[in-house]
Amino acid sequence: MDIKKQNIPCLITIFGATGDLSHRKLFPSLFHLFQQGNLNDQIAIIGIGRRDWSNDKFRAEIRASIENFVADTHKIDAFMEHVFYQPHDVNDAASYASLKSLSETLDSEFNLQGNRLFYLAMAPEFFGTVTDHLKLSGLTKTDGFKRLIIEKPFGKDLKSAEQLNQQIRKSFKEEEIYRIDHYLGKDMVQNIEVIRFSNAMFEPLWNNKYISNIQVTSSEILGVEDRGGYYDKSGALKDMVQNHMLQIVSLLAMEPPISLSSEDIRNEKVKALRSIRKIKPEHVKSYFVRGQYDAGEINGEKVKKYRDEDNVAPDSNTPTFVAAKVMLDNFRWAGVPFYIRTGKRMKEKEIRVVVEFKEMPMNLYYQKDNELDSNLLIINIQPNEGIELHLNARKYIEGLDTEPVKLSYAMTTQDKMNTVDAYEGLIYDCLRGDATNFTHWEELKATWSYVDTVAEYWDNNPAPFPNYPAGSNGPIKSELLLSRDNFHWWDF
Repeated sequence: MDIKKQNIPCLITIFGATGDLSHRKLFPSLFHLFQQGNLNDQIAIIGIGRRDWSNDKFRAEIRASIENFVADTHKIDAFMEHVFYQPHDVNDAASYASLKSLSETLDSEFNLQGNRLFYLAMAPEFFGTVTDHLKLSGLTKTDGFKRLIIEKPFGKDLKSAEQLNQQIRKSFKEEEIYRIDHYLGKDMVQNIEVIRFSNAMFEPLWNNKYISNIQVTSSEILGVEDRGGYYDKSGALKDMVQNHMLQIVSLLAMEPPISLSSEDIRNEKVKALRSIRKIKPEHVKSYFVRGQYDAGEINGEKVKKYRDEDNVAPDSNTPTFVAAKVMLDNFRWAGVPFYIRTGKRMKEKEIRVVVEFKEMPMNLYYQKDNELDSNLLIINIQPNEGIELHLNARKYIEGLDTEPVKLSYAMTTQDKMNTVDAYEGLIYDCLRGDATNFTHWEELKATWSYVDTVAEYWDNNPAPFPNYPAGSNGPIKSELLLSRDNFHWWDF
């Protein structure tokens, strides 16, 4: 990811600054931006939290986190001089008055030119309350820009998402709202557009004439860890499919934009998402498979089933695995299934896209014991970032026997060292006013309208969980989802 240095004065206010996300991702990312010169001395960061901490206490906690997650900590002393803390009650108007006073003081001290970025790294039930108070207190009235970054989940269904959006829009315009999806900050996800639109060998083939199916896999070895309470209310459908998985589908399916502006790219993504075939309740079983992990073994270690996890209901109907056949009813993709699957406690940790091309109309090299392998384009997003192209070539012996060959590019160690963390890149994008890799409301509206029918059907029709052992590739029915169409999951 090429980040051109721009000196952008800004006051960054982080709500939920004592939480896990802030310690693991946000402050290490901000520090690295400062260290690399992408943030300069015209920056101030206010951490907001409920704990009654002093500046010194907060700085000590943040320093420890940075030292834990960042290998090279030179300039850390200089960075900490720009970090401040304020104890805060999100429901108390007096807290916002104090925040306004501190903000104005720091704006003057660091010459921030009235630019303000608010980051809500907190429970979503407080989003509307905070944005209401920010406006009422005058914190959003400024001579510079004002921007708002919001973490998922954004609503629990379309209705709640619409209500939340309406409330936030009272204080911020749509172009000032940056709904973050860290998958969109991953280098290889952003590479999807480059692979498609800068290579003449791919874009002419990127349609239903030449592609038989596309597969998107995002699997984790981990279980729910300490997120049982949150996860049991959302599950894989809302936690992964509604956002991350469908965002990747939109990048794979979108039409070429007329420019690389954020507006043009997001317009095409919205069109792709709106073209996804809506599922009627009676057809959910034909297009979706759900699963929940049982006890099992991963890397030689026994792990418990989902229903035995902390803060999970013993009779939970929450899916920890979802596979789906997504159909797009438009001219380019009619008839081509996009298969997606995501799950916890799976066999491997990986995020991968597989594009399977159609067979030749007549196979001149067919022999009983020598079938041609499928041509595949593989985009490895994690953990081994890279691109592979699987082709067929003649064996180096007499006759017409063929064998599969693989052309591949993998990130070098130096590439990985220079790769920007997803959060780091997205925060810097927001500071620069580039909304390309953030989720527009119309995208969110389209994805919620798609998954709501499935979620409602599953809520009303409990499944015989658990139905896949930890350490496997998910329930057997996910294989049948593809075999009905004479395809199979590509596992490498």
